[in-house]
Amino acid sequence: MTAELKLGINVGYWQRDPDDQTETVLAAERCGYDSVFTAEAYGSDAFTTLAWYGARTSRIKLGTAVVQLSARTPAATAMHALTLDALSGGRVILGVGASGPQVVEGWYGQPFPKPLARTREYLDIVRQVWRREAPVTSEGPHYPLPYPGGTGLGKPLKSIAHPVRPEIPVYLGAEGPKNVALSTEVAQGWLPLFVDPQQIDAVFGASLANRPDGFEIAATVTTIVTDDLASALEFAKIPLAFYIGGMGARDRNFHLDLIGRLGYAEQAERVQELFLDGRRDEAVKAVPDELADAISLLGPLGRIKERLPLWRDSPVTTLLIAGVRDEPTLRAIKEMADA
Repeated sequence: MTAELKLGINVGYWQRDPDDQTETVLAAERCGYDSVFTAEAYGSDAFTTLAWYGARTSRIKLGTAVVQLSARTPAATAMHALTLDALSGGRVILGVGASGPQVVEGWYGQPFPKPLARTREYLDIVRQVWRREAPVTSEGPHYPLPYPGGTGLGKPLKSIAHPVRPEIPVYLGAEGPKNVALSTEVAQGWLPLFVDPQQIDAVFGASLANRPDGFEIAATVTTIVTDDLASALEFAKIPLAFYIGGMGARDRNFHLDLIGRLGYAEQAERVQELFLDGRRDEAVKAVPDELADAISLLGPLGRIKERLPLWRDSPVTTLLIAGVRDEPTLRAIKEMADA
């Protein structure tokens, strides 16, 4: 059970026209939301938009959910984070994730194998940069520093910038049991996607068993406030169908695997089959209503108020509201969460 359920917002990534959500972020800050998180897939990046919002705010924490390991070297990610942390007065939360082989190898042109070992090594380098205790080195094998071979002129370097904080909080985006367990070892928090608050202990309890005191769990929750619950369910199914069907290969999709562990393996396979066959409308309809409802906050404000205790009674420490843009609704949800 969470003693104090914090609220943040997740503004995600934009897909078509640049989607400037500055007004939403400012509204969230005025309403007392704890954090704003941005995302990236294979289009807009997370750091640029976060800097854009950070320049217009003064208090709200600035998180990435998530930046992909293969998009940047560890040193580049450390530089991004320490720069934004300094400019924002120490407000950054660095959320990182391994993504999947389809994006890593197809978009970034990097090898995907051994994501857990790569994550450990990556974060070790990132933290060496921030701490500035010595020139940064790594024996590899994934990110060896200095680079072996080449000109032979590479040498260990120490950041010429002095971070305002030697320890920036790191959250790990993870879905598989081993990766979730890794988050409790190498990070200060976990960023789950598509999580049912009533099944967290059953599905992830073993992975979270060794989490330290103060460990954060910041769950993104699709939130649609409307009197038309049926339409809200249909809308909430769209990203589910996309992730189950399109964000992974047919024979290796971590999102599909997660939905299976939530108890919808057969239905998830059907969604993937329809999506990959180009029958996307049918794929959306095939997503079970019960699944979409369990992992979201949907319907009138009264119904959302009734469902908030499910999250408060779970291990989740922060709800990242995704989908609400207007200040009155953000304020209403915050007041209900604080009640």
